[in-house]
Amino acid sequence: MAVEGPLFTDDELRASFNALGFVTGSQELLPLLRQAHKAARVSDITVLLEGETGTGKQVLASAIHRLDRKRSAAPFVTMHCGSLSVGLAESELFGHEKGAFTGAVNQRKGLIQFAHRGTLFLDDVNDLAPHLQVKLLDVLQRSTVRAIGADHELRVDVRIVAASNQRLQPLVAQNAFRADLYHRLNVIRLRVPPLRERMLDLPALVLALAHRHQDIYAPIESVEPELIGFLQCQHFPGNVRELENDVQRMLFAKTEGVSLGLADWYRRSDEPHTEENRDWLREAADKVWGAISAQGVPYAQAMQQLERRILEAALNVGGGTRREIAQRLHTSERTLYHKIRDLRAQRQPEP
Repeated sequence: MAVEGPLFTDDELRASFNALGFVTGSQELLPLLRQAHKAARVSDITVLLEGETGTGKQVLASAIHRLDRKRSAAPFVTMHCGSLSVGLAESELFGHEKGAFTGAVNQRKGLIQFAHRGTLFLDDVNDLAPHLQVKLLDVLQRSTVRAIGADHELRVDVRIVAASNQRLQPLVAQNAFRADLYHRLNVIRLRVPPLRERMLDLPALVLALAHRHQDIYAPIESVEPELIGFLQCQHFPGNVRELENDVQRMLFAKTEGVSLGLADWYRRSDEPHTEENRDWLREAADKVWGAISAQGVPYAQAMQQLERRILEAALNVGGGTRREIAQRLHTSERTLYHKIRDLRAQRQPEP
């Protein structure tokens, strides 16, 4: 089937997804955006999003729905497959008739029916119970749904976008996920990368997350390079969700100014930043990294200059004999001598 529609430039594509909440400023995510945009224009096809928890799979699924001209006016319905018990999940997904089971005092539509003509987003589909996988497969194959206790089926027009925080193919190989359902879901598969693989997005992400909460906190206009350099050293196992939490905590702790900086990061900590619990080496390393990042200095050159400056400070500011200085540096006097000699030789101009 031919896909009609204008081709977007890179900037237009990024701007389109940024406006819908999936923020990126790097070139690395352009293939993902192009595939997601193409998927949005083929509105009857299923999409599988794979990626770690907190990477923004639900935001991307919502963006695909809102860019879908056929379905964007209809509901975008979310079901968190891992958060419900098996019994509740079946009723939640397919609905039930009055009296179908104990406690079913009224007829209730399922989420598939609520999503009619729109999109059903199945979050953590890898946690879907095996017998529900069979029923979901039947919905995908026949476009019909039967509520619990019903004696008839209803036609439904629903697009399924599923997300998994694990790769489904290995689960299929382990018989932990149905192969036939996997193939039905895996028509278009998009991998959403973890935050550690998209560090170039940090300036845009931090600013966008700050703007997202500007109705609650003071407005932020910029992010200081030192803070970005520091954040690029963090692991963020919780990905964008963890970063948003940190941004909110910085905004809450902020007392003045319209830019977020490294001081706001330290101020956001739950523990008082006292002289006793300060990590001096970590703070120094953060500042050095911020300078390296901002100035574009090669790592080896920066380390060489840093060592020279430390020795100069020890000799010129610390005072005392060379033996006393070596003792304060927890090294031998001989090692200190050779370090000073080597650094002085490095500073000599070439003939």
